[in-house]
Amino acid sequence: MTAYIQFLIDVLSLGGAYALMALGLVIVYGILRLVNFAYGELIMVTGYTMFLLGGSALPWIVMAAIGVLMAILAGIATDYVAFRPVRAKSVTAVLITSFAFSTLLQNAALLFISPRPRNVPLPDIFSETVHFAGIVTPARNLITIATAVILLAVFAWVMKRTVLGIAMRAAATHFTMARMLGVPANLIISTAFAISGFLAGIVSLFWIGRIGSVVPGIGLEPLLVAFIATVIGGMRSLQGAVLGGFLLAFIDTGLNYSLPQELLKFRDAFTFSLVILILLWRPAGLMKGPASGQRT
Repeated sequence: MTAYIQFLIDVLSLGGAYALMALGLVIVYGILRLVNFAYGELIMVTGYTMFLLGGSALPWIVMAAIGVLMAILAGIATDYVAFRPVRAKSVTAVLITSFAFSTLLQNAALLFISPRPRNVPLPDIFSETVHFAGIVTPARNLITIATAVILLAVFAWVMKRTVLGIAMRAAATHFTMARMLGVPANLIISTAFAISGFLAGIVSLFWIGRIGSVVPGIGLEPLLVAFIATVIGGMRSLQGAVLGGFLLAFIDTGLNYSLPQELLKFRDAFTFSLVILILLWRPAGLMKGPASGQRT
């Protein structure tokens, strides 16, 4: 029973982070039908912001809030720099500009900060452990679970009960019709990028909390995780993104627990093999999004 509880906590903790990352990616894709490949760099922006503020007298919670705010601003900048000028031209142009913006942010970190890992200030609670029910687990895992539950609940409420959420769902369902009915398209898209940046900033706190440092390429793995989770769950389904995140965490954690030590280095190969099997069974993902209208 102790092993099962430990496994459940690990899955929920990792799955909560994966689900939030996947949501940040799919909320933009749902409206624009375009993948934001600069998404991982929003995590890098949060990490370097906290590193630069590390020598100040600010409390950690204030540094974290500023880091998340910078991720939000970087997310909005992604729209203005990489998407808005070319989104009416072609999908290829948007993909190239998003890659270019991602590379620009990484090289800015390389030139103006350092290519080497930099330690990020973290509160003591991130290194503490909690003892209960006969198990020992990092306190950050429980904080991650609680944060994910709260944010997912708030996000679901916003999308279902507020004017902003209804407008965003309308834009995701039929973008052209939503514009004809008076939905401010550019504002909705910028809001989607801002929410994406907020989620990336929150995930960054826990992602960096696991490793304790930040490097220019730190965003690649979260981007891949978010992309795989959305593909599993369904590229146009918010619920699917959450489901895909938890399912991917279940697969990763299950392999960590079940594979012998000498095979752990092949964990990613086993993970991708299972993902391929899922997609062979459901090529469009586990959950379908709303029927889409034309994007202009």
